[in-house]
Amino acid sequence: MNESASPVSSPVQPRALQALYSAEVSPEAAMTEERLPFTVRLVRTEDDLRRAINMRYEAYARHMPEFAEKLKQPESDDFERDSIIMLAESKLDGSVIGTMRVQNNEYRPLSMEHAIALPDWLRTQSMVEVRRLGVANGQAGRLVKMVLTKANLLYCAKNNIKWAMLAARPPLDRSYEKLLFIDVLPGQTFTPLPVANNVPHRVMGIEIETIEARLTAEKHPLLNFFCKIKHPDICVDVEPEPSKVILKRESLQQFATN
Repeated sequence: MNESASPVSSPVQPRALQALYSAEVSPEAAMTEERLPFTVRLVRTEDDLRRAINMRYEAYARHMPEFAEKLKQPESDDFERDSIIMLAESKLDGSVIGTMRVQNNEYRPLSMEHAIALPDWLRTQSMVEVRRLGVANGQAGRLVKMVLTKANLLYCAKNNIKWAMLAARPPLDRSYEKLLFIDVLPGQTFTPLPVANNVPHRVMGIEIETIEARLTAEKHPLLNFFCKIKHPDICVDVEPEPSKVILKRESLQQFATN
């Protein structure tokens, strides 16, 4: 990576997120443990996938009803080996209250790269792209969104991924700006994306290793939430690759016949 070309200066790279996964935490690095009213885990079964897609459709239907019709069925990226789908489920009744798909660039470019050219300094980094975020309507939705965002950052930290990327339409882009995501396309703020019905989106990213330092420098109110509180209800452990691929291929056939 060409450090001079990067918009982020990172002389210190704390590993706070990795510490959240440590089985043996030293006394000086001890963290508060906090329980949530819901769990976050990865889609494992056909039923999980169906429930995630239903949540995705309901969320998009509130703001983009015509485009949401295309989301009643799974997308090809749902079945790729470089993608995971997160599922947030209420502890009260087991209902799905949030979902999000995360694709890494280990095997192929990010989905957004079909429409935009990322800067050279970034293209060579290990990255994920967050897509198809959907949360339940109402006040609880904000907490679910923040927890899913943290789950993605933990997934990145655990798998040595350097950058988390997303494309956000207005006004949702402002919420990511407040979380210190930055614009990564020089001279461009909003770009129409074919994968999002050509609605202008803001392409943004955050460097995983410098999250704690940047939140600390900004005296950010969510510093503790993201970096100093351990949430056992978040589990982003990935199952073995072969069974995942077989499961999802079988799921695709089921969706095609139902």
